[in-house]
Amino acid sequence: MKILVCISHVPDTTSKIAFTDNNTKFDTSGVQFVIGPYDDYALARAVELKASHGASVTVLNVGEASTEPTIRKALAIGADEAIRVNAFPSDSHFVASQIAEVAKQGSYDLILMGRESIDFNGGMVHGMVAEMLGMPSVSPVMRLDIEGDLAKMSREIEGGHEEVEVKLPFVAGCQEPIAEWKIPNMRGIMSARTKPLNVLEPVEVGEFSVVENYELPPAKGEVRMVDADNVEELVRLLKEEAKVL
Repeated sequence: MKILVCISHVPDTTSKIAFTDNNTKFDTSGVQFVIGPYDDYALARAVELKASHGASVTVLNVGEASTEPTIRKALAIGADEAIRVNAFPSDSHFVASQIAEVAKQGSYDLILMGRESIDFNGGMVHGMVAEMLGMPSVSPVMRLDIEGDLAKMSREIEGGHEEVEVKLPFVAGCQEPIAEWKIPNMRGIMSARTKPLNVLEPVEVGEFSVVENYELPPAKGEVRMVDADNVEELVRLLKEEAKVL
């Protein structure tokens, strides 16, 4: 079984976000980048399937050379090889097109990725990739088991969970608790240095969206403290000032 895991290169959740060039570009100065947390779950499950089914795991990132430390971490966690499409991930359609092209060439049995990246939170790439490849897409996958050519999954829906069965190949957008995050050990870190990282040039794709500008959310207002026994004052504030009642 051949597994392709698509990973994003995103700012750590503790990073301070700022913009440059009149709020048209993200300021990467001093920002620590990591594997997208949901992609981390997908990678962890792929590594588990590698151990239990003898699968091979390839990680794929659409990004510039600056993403290679993130890719090497994925190799240290347990992926066998990596591919980097040498391009800035400008939007979901562009990224999905690059993933689909690599997937066509590799004939993968299973394509895993996070349900969304935590920078733009679009949640669209897995569906686009599946459509481009003519495959089923399931998201958000919280449990994934493989039995022969059949995948058995559990996913979250409004008001409950849904059990899904799909024949390979297919695309899955993953989230917790599909697997426990894996922390690379020293042996994995050392072996990652010699694992193959292939760099491919992107296929040409039409531009469907353009970022005009970014805007930070408004700062939180001051907190008003109300005595626990003063319910009337609390109600008055909620009605007259907060206007939520």
